[in-house]
Amino acid sequence: MELSNLRPANGSVKSRKRIGRGTGSGRGGTSTRGHKGDKARSGSKEKRHFEGGQTPMQRRLPKRGFQNINRVEYVPFNLGKLEELVKKTGQQSLDVEALVAAGVAKASDKIKVLGNGKLTSKVNIKVHAISASAKAAVEAAGGSVELV
Repeated sequence: MELSNLRPANGSVKSRKRIGRGTGSGRGGTSTRGHKGDKARSGSKEKRHFEGGQTPMQRRLPKRGFQNINRVEYVPFNLGKLEELVKKTGQQSLDVEALVAAGVAKASDKIKVLGNGKLTSKVNIKVHAISASAKAAVEAAGGSVELV
């Protein structure tokens, strides 16, 4: 056996259907596309969201409310969790990088400290936003707040 003698197994290779080669071929005329309509035309392709002509889903569902494109989403971070993190790590100053490393948020997230929970340790924090009650609690414990 040599490379020049190799052939595919019998029945494994099938000749392709030749369409549009005259009426004698049995596949002439409309070339298996049926009569007229968009699908009979060349270059026709249905869009991904096309639902066969019925009113599409995005037009059937009601639109509600107002979507503000300038809205800033914050990841909430409570004082109780801040206290736990300070006790666990022993750090006196926490910034966004330290909170990301601790798994509080992703690097692309903005962090807002909220006043839920109790803070007893002195800690200096640098975050994107902080509530008034949380800021008061941090400063009452002897710490400082800086906004990034």
